[in-house]
Formats: sequence, C-alpha cells, structure tokens
Amino acid sequence: MNKILCSTGALISKYNNLDYRLIEPLSKKLGCDSFEFMMYSAWENETDEIIHTLSEMNVEFPVVHAIKNVGEHISRGGRGDFESAVRRYDICCKVAKGIGSDKIVVHLWGGMPSDNNFENNKSMYRELKAISDEYGVVMLVENVVCNNKDPMSRLLELFEAYPDMNIVFDTKMAAFHGQIQLIYGDDIKWLWRDGRIKHLHINDYNGGYMDWGNLAALPLGDGKIDFDAFFKYIQNEQYNGDYTIEATAFKKDGSIDTDMLNRCFKTVRSYTLGSAD
Repeated sequence: MNKILCSTGALISKYNNLDYRLIEPLSKKLGCDSFEFMMYSAWENETDEIIHTLSEMNVEFPVVHAIKNVGEHISRGGRGDFESAVRRYDICCKVAKGIGSDKIVVHLWGGMPSDNNFENNKSMYRELKAISDEYGVVMLVENVVCNNKDPMSRLLELFEAYPDMNIVFDTKMAAFHGQIQLIYGDDIKWLWRDGRIKHLHINDYNGGYMDWGNLAALPLGDGKIDFDAFFKYIQNEQYNGDYTIEATAFKKDGSIDTDMLNRCFKTVRSYTLGSAD
C-alpha cells in the first residue's frame, strides 16, 4: 500500500530553531506513515549528530530532501559554486544512508539563476547521481519551478541525456506553470508507465500562471488543483509510489497546525483507498 509521508520541512523551521529533535514528539500527534527529512544548510557540520539522533527515534525516514540551494549553486555556476553543490549533496547522501533512507530528492536548479544556464544543471546530473549511487540511495530530480522555460520541458531535456533518470513530481510546482493538465497527455504517459515518477509531493496551489506571490505550499482543498481528477488518473496509470505532504503547518504564533496536516493525510489516504467523495 502507498505510504503517506510528512515533510519535516512543514514542522521544523526558524520558528522552532531548526530543532530536529522535535520530530519524534510531533510524530505522535500525526497520522502519517513516515517522514521525508528535509536537510538545511545550517546543519552541514552536525551530520553525525543528526544521524545518531534520528536513528534513535521510533520514526522512519524513507526519503531525504537534499539542501535546496544545491540547485541554486549549480545554476549560478560561479567560482566555487559547483564544489559547494557537490559537497552539500554528499553530506545529504551521507545522512540519507545513515538514517536508512532509500531515496533522495534534489533541486537540480533553483534560485534567481533558475534554469537560465541549464547546461550547468544538465552537466552536473551525472556527478550527483554518481554520489547517490555510491551511498546506495536513488536520486529523484524534482520538477522545480523555472524562470526561463518550464519544469516539464527541462525534465524531458534531461531524459534525452539520461534515460534512466527518476523524478519526484510536485503538484504545486506543476500547477504554478499550468502543467497539471499536461501530465494527463499521451506525450508523457510513459513517465508513469515506465515507473520514472518514483514519488509525489502533494500540495495545493491558489495562484495563476507563474504567480510568484502565491508559491506557498497549501493544504489540499485550499487551492485550485482538481485532486479528484489527479488521483483518479494516477490510479488508472497504476502509480505505486509514496506521497509526501509538504503543506506549511506553522500558524502565525509559530505553533504547528497538526490538525491541518492530519486532514491532508486523511484526504490522501481516502483517495488511495478509493473512498474520496
């Protein structure tokens, strides 16, 4: 059965001083099956402590999300940027192996440079994948928003060069570019049928086309995505991977809205069990 994960990025932030030790007590209040562990650059020098602490928890972390600015460094491509990207990605893969994760999500491009220098991002794929392979984790490239082309075009360019690539598909990022409908088309049906989409990030989106002011990850039902159609389609295509809820759970006072997250888990579970209204 498909597992429903919660991104620790929805729970751990500056509001609670990036205290990853809070994950276990919070897990007791959440109805997810396991977690996708979000790595932050602030933790670069405490990886051994992170691995030890998370390994002692009664919590599973099947997926790690690599530090997001790995992609920004690659896109920028200035002096030392590639080295910084490789070093940070290696750290994230070390954590993934250490806490028993079998997948790692990477933003291959990002930041203001985004996909403007895409040959940088394309050429770095092979080096990052070699690091993942060395640690025994599967690298998943995410359909990160672009400011030059669009994420699906960029992914298809990568597939031309690297046919064995695997991806994580994020609903919010697709909706930002008006690409939810695109995934239902015959042209990319093979992504589902060949099993290249290994994981899903499930978030709602309430903005228009490339509406940068509305890029927040929303709970299911708070935006415009037709999840009835989405889940019906992926079930017809026999998607058998897992799901991560990334909806930001911090209230204005800094407390965590566990009720909202639990509603998201319940909704996704109802779809996967075929009982959604």
